[in-house]
Amino acid sequence: MTLIELDRDTPLDPVAGRPPPRLYRPLGLLVALVLAVLPGGAAPHSGSLWRYLGVIPPTAGVETPIQLAGGHLFTVAPAGARRILTAWTLEPAPARLWSADLPPSVAADPSNGAFIPVWVRQADDVVLVTAGMSTTAIESDSGRIRWTTGVRITVGDGGTGMVVDRIFRPGTVYDQDSGEPGMLYFSADGQPHTEPPIRTEVRGVDLATGRTLWTAGPAGSVLADPVPGDHPAVLITASDRLTLHDARTGAVLHETVLPERSGAGPSTSDVLGGVVLVGYDEAGLQAGYDTSTLRLLWTRDLQAEMDPPSCAGLLCAGSRDSTEVLDPSTGRPLWALPSAADLDVAVGHVLHSDPSSGAPVRLHDPATGASWVELTGWTDVVESFADVLVMRRADQTGGQAFGIVRPGRPEVRTLGVADLDGQECGADDRFVVCRDVQGLRIWAYRV
Repeated sequence: MTLIELDRDTPLDPVAGRPPPRLYRPLGLLVALVLAVLPGGAAPHSGSLWRYLGVIPPTAGVETPIQLAGGHLFTVAPAGARRILTAWTLEPAPARLWSADLPPSVAADPSNGAFIPVWVRQADDVVLVTAGMSTTAIESDSGRIRWTTGVRITVGDGGTGMVVDRIFRPGTVYDQDSGEPGMLYFSADGQPHTEPPIRTEVRGVDLATGRTLWTAGPAGSVLADPVPGDHPAVLITASDRLTLHDARTGAVLHETVLPERSGAGPSTSDVLGGVVLVGYDEAGLQAGYDTSTLRLLWTRDLQAEMDPPSCAGLLCAGSRDSTEVLDPSTGRPLWALPSAADLDVAVGHVLHSDPSSGAPVRLHDPATGASWVELTGWTDVVESFADVLVMRRADQTGGQAFGIVRPGRPEVRTLGVADLDGQECGADDRFVVCRDVQGLRIWAYRV
């Protein structure tokens, strides 16, 4: 049996009656007055409301990358050997909601004392805090720690998560002081081993309690992916089969044999929409299977793709200089771009970015490639924590202008202009947060 050796660590309002002509001037003066006193930038464009809310100073601890989750902003501050996570409410002005000590096991890297990056994700009524290989669940409203574990949790739908724990033969832990070359295999807690695992435990986890809901123990090394949808599932790719489990109960829903190709088994898998892409690196081949039935849909040859295109969240073929976008359900070409492009998925469409500058170029229809929205003039895409596309560019006033595209709306709407020197920003569907010398500065918007 060939073992998988890859390790990978979701009706219009009625028109109001027009006011009498004598009210036009007073109403116009009132609107002008309101716009004039809005702080933090220029008057909003295209019907947006752009308001500067305030700043969280560096003394509050802003070492972590900008992170928004559940409408809150999260920061991390060191306190001796401890690290303190703080959740901030942002309206009407930034204010501390709660602070919580992160468990000592996730405070620092014991090998050199350096702080480990912290990442925050919302999952129903808890936030999951990941640092290194550990995960802690904290109540969103109170900051009370519900549970913590020494492994990473992959979040799925329906309030469930997933842990992939590889079990190794005793005596195979790699001596990191030796520096010996060779292939390494990592356990769920990040420990390196010199041999592949003898089996893998895939566990379904209740994110509210941290309780293990079910365990599957296939032999060897496997890959596991959450499958979102109305009935969330977990797909396990082993060296010889695909198995689909119910995410809540672990019940086996479907199973199919994966044949060897050119004498080798699969080495990679990835869920893309309703298709799982199974890769055979040694054979230079990829196969697509339906995630709901595990029926084989297609296979395609990858040997000619020595310099594959840059695509995220898409199935592509071709090269860096000529990209074909494929239909995941058939493996057939849908449309092509004859020039170099970086492609990603945003607001339900395909975001085309310039590969040399990273500047957004346009949004394409995912089925036809037709141009949906031109993005010329915008220079950067802001990291998004919601299903919105927020961009920025230099403004003639010397500040930075922000614009947004929302799902299903084929237009860019300007949010406003910020007097801002920093380059690091993040946004969700209500707030834009940017870091500069003052700290983390926050704007609210509505369109």
